[in-house]
Amino acid sequence: MSDLIWLSEAQMRTIEPYFPLSHGVPKGNDRWVISRIIFVVHDGLR
Repeated sequence: MSDLIWLSEAQMRTIEPYFPLSHGVPKGNDRWVISRIIFVVHDGLR
């Protein structure tokens, strides 16, 4: 499951302007975080 990505690059480029800016703090992998959120909403927590 660690390599499961639910969004394509084109979909990420579409929603990327809505992400907060990283004010000097290195950001994590937004695509991975959004994919985990979609997974939980879609499948729920077990």
